[in-house]
Amino acid sequence: MKQMEVTIMGQSYLLGCPEGGEAALGQAVSQVDKEMCAIRDGGRVKARERIAVLAALNLAYQLAEGSTLAAAVPAPVAKANDVLAASQTADLPDLAGLMQRLDEALGHDGHLL
Repeated sequence: MKQMEVTIMGQSYLLGCPEGGEAALGQAVSQVDKEMCAIRDGGRVKARERIAVLAALNLAYQLAEGSTLAAAVPAPVAKANDVLAASQTADLPDLAGLMQRLDEALGHDGHLL
């Protein structure tokens, strides 16, 4: 297995990569970086761990909707922000419970939102 050094949101990571998988890993890293930077630049979330959770949710949403990691789809970021805003107004109690469980799992890091 080959190792690749990548940068996500200005931080370097050394990742394992199968031979011939460099291009696919590069695309995945690029998409994760775009998602995380978009959330950070939105200004509502500052903690890197929280940004990573929201980016993971956005990417999972894209995959569930049938898009690929290579496709640049800004809509999930807006949808995630809308859902989070709605959960704060108690319109979505199930999401509020999920957010509470995530807060508990994060422990010392504080609340997710």
